[in-house]
Amino acid sequence: MAAPRAYWKGTLKLSLVSCPVALYPASTAVEKTRFHMINRETGNRLKQQMVDAETGDVVEGDQKGRGYEVSKGKYVEIEKDELEAVQIESNHTIDIDSFVPEGEIDKRYLDHPYYIRPDGKAGVDAFAVIRDAMKDQDRVALARIVLTNREHVIAIEPLDKGMLGTTLRYPYELRDADDYFEDIRSPKVTKDMIELAGHILDSKAAHFDPSKFKDEYETALKALVRRKATGKPIRAAEREEKPSNVVNLMDALKQSLKGGGARRAGSTARRQTPHRRAAKKSHRSSARRRKAG
Repeated sequence: MAAPRAYWKGTLKLSLVSCPVALYPASTAVEKTRFHMINRETGNRLKQQMVDAETGDVVEGDQKGRGYEVSKGKYVEIEKDELEAVQIESNHTIDIDSFVPEGEIDKRYLDHPYYIRPDGKAGVDAFAVIRDAMKDQDRVALARIVLTNREHVIAIEPLDKGMLGTTLRYPYELRDADDYFEDIRSPKVTKDMIELAGHILDSKAAHFDPSKFKDEYETALKALVRRKATGKPIRAAEREEKPSNVVNLMDALKQSLKGGGARRAGSTARRQTPHRRAAKKSHRSSARRRKAG
C-alpha cells in the first residue's frame, strides 16, 4: 500500500548528519459523521456569508481584511504584505536542538502528531542511525520546524520502523493549573480509604489498548443516518436511571470493592429474561448436588 501524500517534506538534521524526510498527519477526522446546514424547504445546502456586525450588510471578498482588537470595538488593520513581512519562511529543515528523557515532557504541551519516514532511499541509513540512537538511550529529540508560516517546537521519538513527531504548545498557550486547583480543599483521608481505593484500582488493572475504545455516539449517529436514509422510524433511546448520590465514602468504597469486578457481568445479568435466570439457577443447584454427591 502506497503512503498518502506528504504534508511536509524536508531534511532532518542532527549536527552534520542529515537525511530527507516526509511528515504525514498521524490523526484524521475523515471517519467522523459530519452534517451540513441545509434549507429544510428545498433540501439544498446553505453557504455562509460574512456580514458587517454593525450594518448587517454582506461583505464581499475585496472588502475583507484582518484587524486586531486593541480596545473594545477598536481595531488596527493589518495589511497582507505587513503580515507576510513577519512570517517565518520555511527552510524545510528540522533542526534538532537537544535530547530529553521522554518522561520529562509535560503531556499538556502535546499538540498534533505526525508520522515521520525517510523520503526516498538516499537517507535511509542516516534515518535509522538517528532513530536507533534515540531508542538506545530512551531519549526524545526536541527540534524546530516551520509549518504554515509558523515555527513550532516538535518532539521526535522512535516509533516502529519510523518516527513520531508531535508539535508542542508554547507556554503562553497553556492555562495556569492554579486557577483551577488552588481552592480545592485538602480533606483528611484515612489510610483505610486509600487502601480500599487501591484494591479497586488493582481489580481494574489493565494495559493500554486503544482497540477497545468505542465511540458510542459516533455509532449511534451512523445508525440514525442509515435508518433515516432508508425511511425507517426513529425511536428515542431509553435513558438509564442515574444512581442516587452516595453519602458515606467508606461505604461506597467497600461496596465498589465488593461488586466492582462483577458489575459489568451483573449489568448483563439484569438484562436477561426471568426464564434464563431461573435456568441458570437450576443448573448451578444441580452442579452443587453432583459435587456434594
